[in-house]
Amino acid sequence: MEKNALPAPLRELVERLAGLPGLGPKSALRIALTILKWPRERADALGRSILELRERLCFCDRCLSLAESSPCPLCADAGREQNQLCLVGEWDSLLAMEEGGFYKGQYMVLGGLLAPLDGVDAAQLEFSALRRRLAEGEVRELILALGTTLEAEATASYVKNMLDREFPGIGLTRLAQGIPLGAEVKYVDRETLRQSLLWRQKL
Repeated sequence: MEKNALPAPLRELVERLAGLPGLGPKSALRIALTILKWPRERADALGRSILELRERLCFCDRCLSLAESSPCPLCADAGREQNQLCLVGEWDSLLAMEEGGFYKGQYMVLGGLLAPLDGVDAAQLEFSALRRRLAEGEVRELILALGTTLEAEATASYVKNMLDREFPGIGLTRLAQGIPLGAEVKYVDRETLRQSLLWRQKL
């Protein structure tokens, strides 16, 4: 169906949905038509949830993650290690780390990764908040959980240089990189093999 043939309210919703990551015009139209088939109460509840998402959430002053209050429950938890700070690019990376249940330190959300080709430089990320957090003097180890993309490598390099200049007493580590569990060497790509050899471990 031609977009212009859609009734105006439906066309407007489809255009807004199509602006979301991973959704194209056809998927957006399917979602909009599904919502139209819902009972009025269910559609109203979805609308209220979207409105409340903006009204009820805030950014934690300590770690910059999304929360209902500041400080967030993780930062307010006195049982977590105060001397370890895990730096992640986005909030969903923090969620992935927490789902594992194996990390008991603090977090900081950088708000993205350095991507000069996309116009994302250091001034657009939360490096000033990271500096303030490190300047408090509690953190002894900064753990980089940024991934293995070119943007992640550029961000890791920037953080390393910052620590060398401004916080030489803080240790810097990163999540191990290499061959995933269950994989055979012959099926692993060249860059992963290079990283695996570079970050090899003693037995």
